[in-house]
Amino acid sequence: MGNVTFWKKGDFAASFGLFVNVLTDFLVMISLLIGVVGMPKEFVYKQIVPGFGFAVLLSGIMFAYFAYKLAKKTGRNDITALPSGSSSPGIFLIVFVIMLPLYHQTQDAAFTTTVAILWVFVEAIILLIGAFLGETIRKLVPRTVLLAALAGLAFVFLGMNPMLQSFEMPVVAFVALIIIFMNWLSKHPLFKKIPTGLLLIVVGTAIAWIAGYQNPADVTEALKSFGFNPPMLHLDGFADSFNAALPYLLTAVPLGLSNYIFNLENVEAAAVCGDEYKTRDVMITNGVCSAIGGLCGNPFPVTVYVGHAGWKEVGAGLGYSIASSVAIFLISIFSLMGLLLAVVPIAAIVPMLVFIAIVTGHQVVKESPKFEAPAIFVCFFPWVATWALTAVNNAISATGMSVGEGADQVSSLALHNAGLFYDGLLALGNGAPITSVLWGCIAVFTIRNTPIGGIIAAVLGAALTFVGAIHTSTLGLAQDIAMPFVWGYLLIAAFLAYKLYVNKKENIGPVTE
Repeated sequence: MGNVTFWKKGDFAASFGLFVNVLTDFLVMISLLIGVVGMPKEFVYKQIVPGFGFAVLLSGIMFAYFAYKLAKKTGRNDITALPSGSSSPGIFLIVFVIMLPLYHQTQDAAFTTTVAILWVFVEAIILLIGAFLGETIRKLVPRTVLLAALAGLAFVFLGMNPMLQSFEMPVVAFVALIIIFMNWLSKHPLFKKIPTGLLLIVVGTAIAWIAGYQNPADVTEALKSFGFNPPMLHLDGFADSFNAALPYLLTAVPLGLSNYIFNLENVEAAAVCGDEYKTRDVMITNGVCSAIGGLCGNPFPVTVYVGHAGWKEVGAGLGYSIASSVAIFLISIFSLMGLLLAVVPIAAIVPMLVFIAIVTGHQVVKESPKFEAPAIFVCFFPWVATWALTAVNNAISATGMSVGEGADQVSSLALHNAGLFYDGLLALGNGAPITSVLWGCIAVFTIRNTPIGGIIAAVLGAALTFVGAIHTSTLGLAQDIAMPFVWGYLLIAAFLAYKLYVNKKENIGPVTE
């Protein structure tokens, strides 16, 4: 195998960290399906869970193979494989937009899941078509914007929730955080001989059991769900479900585009670290693995996970990608998710995700020209809005209410009067992956004094809003709620067009520093 090392010291911590990352999404997915949608536990564990585990396994092996090929080609021994996992926004969208209303109507778990799987096939097709445009888009969108949009996602979805979880169990999490700061952020680590990931889990688990946070009864209860459920092909019912799926398939388009941009951003982040992967290979792998997972009964797509820079900093290579995906696959076919959390406290592990969010944010600051730095923060706003929107909606629905007009609903006016600009959250939070990139482009091209790029981004923003892909919760042409945003984007384009005219008239060139 030449000089390619398949397992390095850093792979241990990274495999644990990535495993926990995917596992957290996995547990959210299972709890939503069983607790919120109300699907039978047995159906979820026997069909959906093994299919998801199999899709993650396939993509993890493929990403390790791409890293192996890159290591052979370059002769380098410091290549880090891309991390693979589930699409977090995708989980919420599929559960709340498709599976929850459909299951409540039909009480048919198999039919509901098949409709959601058809939705995933549409998303896979978008990735496969987009695979051939990826490199072009990477060249057109400024690197600062791609990295900043990814950092915004990492900060709110990868960093914020784990930080909040850490502050719910400070006795365990604070120890994990300080070990991470000393061993991964500082240049002079403690306990050099012990892999940091192992140290975190052993110390955190010991403290949690001693402090009485973990309950032996939970371990006994978790053992009851143990069983063997290998992934099986579930090909029945696709033809019958197609008509029912049609109204939902349109919503796959914005998420497919978002997932596509997400993949682009992660490939760019890896390239900045020196690991230049082919966008086409990565997109095709995600599309095909999501489709295979769908054929095995799983309605949730796989994607490149955020955090490549963080795992590289920890010293990960090829092995962590295979180790974490094999571990996910094994716990999915043996239904061991509950047992794992009954033994190891989540607060001992989630600080690793906080670290990944920090490193992803640091990467954009380090790799972007200083004069473009303001655009980084512009890219953050849509992500903060989408995180807050999810939190507010979940909090309101936990009370048995929703936002709207009616007896069991809270109005957006009441929220507005309480200082919460809900309509603004809705507009800025819907379509965050796309909005983040569009506004980042408008900001960067304006800072660079190259208005033509900003004009294109603004016109694209107007077009996407006109069809309901961003700023609204549903697709549809020229919706009343969307039109003010369409005019807003066109006004931006008009102002930038005037700036272009002034530049030409006064012979003002682009800004480069």
